[in-house]
Amino acid sequence: MEKQVMSEFVRILRISRTLIVSLQLLQTMSIMIQNLKNDHSIYYMFSNEHVNYLITYSFDFRNEELLSYYISFLRAISGKLNKDTISLLVKTQNDDVVSFPLYVEAIRFAFHEESMIRTAVRALTLNVYHVGDDAVNRFVTRGPHADYFLKLVEFFRDQCINLNLVVSNASKNRGLESTSCILSAVDEIEDNLYYFSDVVSAGIPDVGRLIMDNILTLLIFPLILPSLRIGSANEPRLAAVTSLYLLCCILRIVKIKDLANTVAAALLCRTETFTQDSNAKRNGILSNGSADAACDTSNENNSSSESDAGSSQLTVLTSSSQNHPPNGFLGHDCGTTQFIPREALLSFVTSGDDVQVSGSLSVLATLLQTKELDESMVDAFGILPQRKQHKKKLLQALVGEDSGERQLFSSESSGITDGISSEIDIYLQKLKDCYGVSCASPEVGVSPRVHRFQVLDALVSLFCRSNISAETLWDGGWLLRQLLPYSEAEFNSRHLRLLKDSFQNCADHVLKETRGTWSDLLVTIISEEWRKCKRAIEASSPRKDPKCMLLSASDEHATSESSFAAGERMCETVKVFVLLHHLHVFSLGRVLPDQPPVLSAVDVPEKSRAKNAGVTLPGLKPNTEIDLVDAVSCRIAFERGKERHFHFLAVSMGSSGSLILAEESPMKPRRGVVRVTAPLAGCNPRIDDKHARWLHLRIRPSSFPFTDTAKHTAHGKVKSKALVDGRWTLAFRDEESCKYALTMIVKELQLQSHEVERSLQPLLELDRSLDYSSPRFTEHNFSSKLPGNSF
Repeated sequence: MEKQVMSEFVRILRISRTLIVSLQLLQTMSIMIQNLKNDHSIYYMFSNEHVNYLITYSFDFRNEELLSYYISFLRAISGKLNKDTISLLVKTQNDDVVSFPLYVEAIRFAFHEESMIRTAVRALTLNVYHVGDDAVNRFVTRGPHADYFLKLVEFFRDQCINLNLVVSNASKNRGLESTSCILSAVDEIEDNLYYFSDVVSAGIPDVGRLIMDNILTLLIFPLILPSLRIGSANEPRLAAVTSLYLLCCILRIVKIKDLANTVAAALLCRTETFTQDSNAKRNGILSNGSADAACDTSNENNSSSESDAGSSQLTVLTSSSQNHPPNGFLGHDCGTTQFIPREALLSFVTSGDDVQVSGSLSVLATLLQTKELDESMVDAFGILPQRKQHKKKLLQALVGEDSGERQLFSSESSGITDGISSEIDIYLQKLKDCYGVSCASPEVGVSPRVHRFQVLDALVSLFCRSNISAETLWDGGWLLRQLLPYSEAEFNSRHLRLLKDSFQNCADHVLKETRGTWSDLLVTIISEEWRKCKRAIEASSPRKDPKCMLLSASDEHATSESSFAAGERMCETVKVFVLLHHLHVFSLGRVLPDQPPVLSAVDVPEKSRAKNAGVTLPGLKPNTEIDLVDAVSCRIAFERGKERHFHFLAVSMGSSGSLILAEESPMKPRRGVVRVTAPLAGCNPRIDDKHARWLHLRIRPSSFPFTDTAKHTAHGKVKSKALVDGRWTLAFRDEESCKYALTMIVKELQLQSHEVERSLQPLLELDRSLDYSSPRFTEHNFSSKLPGNSF
């Protein structure tokens, strides 16, 4: 202060002609400002217009390093802003801010191609908004500076269109690179939305309204909602899955009550066309600079005088019409007059592909869990949980509302209440008056019970579909569990019949798996998936992030006849079977046990091959001594040109089974030492077509690779290397020995499969009256570790 250093800095900058001086000056100023702790020092730095001079100085920003130092300088200043210091950086006239160089210069770079610069500018703007200065708040919400919020949403809209392109390309070129591109685009989308949320949380009502209005008019009305219509004549700019994801993210991240309820109303109403009303606004700016009070849904008096509306005419910013694309919101045709987005969501659930089903369920779950959404709107959507319905009716009965008392004690819910109707009417009127969206009135006279049955019908139909992944069906199970937590008599006879038929069909597939490649681990996997499914459908929130619906388009699934592909198919079958069994128990109002009811193991017969050989399964290890009474000698080469002589034996014990190659002990006749073992299940024995003494066996992994949680990616899909099955070709001394070995394998496979089927019999028969406490059922004390692998 004594040496007038700030003035000297300004003088040096004026006379310098070299870039390095500007670089050093900006770096020095940034370091000084960041490290100032004394208030007097900060006041001195910001006074006398020296800092504003440096902010507005015409630097050569073609140099990227200089721009980076400049943005860091601006951000350092914003870090010291409060209600006292901000007054040193603005110029006022009649208590209105007329100049604020720090903010104006910063937002020039708000959409720079370099993400670090964009991030710094956003941090700066948040520092400005959180100061809470009324004059500054009015400054940022007036034209032309309010254009920043319009361009912000336009930039976000472009990112959404880019995300749609990335997802589309990923569906054509599947792989890790495509998944990485989707995740990168998703991160940018969510970063933008979190920034919107942070801006809204600053508590500037006009800013929140600007962001909400621009999201609705630039993205939701022109792009997202039309893309939900099935069979649109016009090619939508967004695919349905992208729109479903964006709906979830916007409702989940941007916490604006009016936005949530307006979007829900738009989903409920029968939208004919998107037209421009003469009084409709684009950016929520009044000619006097304040937000449109006429469009504030907090005014619940829907019968306000129309004469007052004339005094709140909106004026569109001059730049708005220039920036708005010709194929945007205004004049966009949504398609047929019968288009109702809510019905489109339910249609996706009943007839869409796996990605569309997943997206629709995510939207319904998001609406269910959006705290900003009015409960009456959720009820009109048909997804209000029963516990909330009962709570609402009880409160109405307690306060003496006749309708609530009648509904609480009646056998069936009566028609929709006037309260719900009026809530929807408020937001429908808002859509028309504030956004120019012409909507036909929905069926407000229809009982919410009808809408709830529509949702229930769609979910039951979903559980009967065979072309939907188990993960998606589990999401549907979670939603159903939320809607019907008390398992009251909401299922009609048709629902129960459909669920039972679907279960029986799935049980037949499980029965086939008892003779399949992984039959020895089938009971263990069912028990593990039973616990997982129970936790999933009883959880307080869905398991998956909405981004999973985008990533599933780039996932690869094994389609070969390898054991890996068979294991994936078995996992899918088991997951669906377990879910349908849970739903059956749930529909009967019974308590779901923590473990599946399976029959306990029985003693192995004394005359079995395992007993004769002295083998103990599972866990047979190499170098174990066994009896070779039932074994047959053979030759096999594990290395080229090096044949070895073994005794071959196939044994089973309960649900376990092994193929054994043992070397005969020279000191103990008919006794041998185990050298190599392999799983019996899935070995697919086959005698060679040209050499009747050769027996071909497929050797699958001994452990189950699909349950290793360490190999799961963040979005819940299995990420593991494709496994290659092994192969044994055993050469026997004659054809009879080869046929004997084949017969031995087939016999042991049958014994193993019969034991697995016997254990699962209570689960496979729904008509059987099960008493889960009966001693004949045991909760298998399955080890949490499978051989060589872990859950």
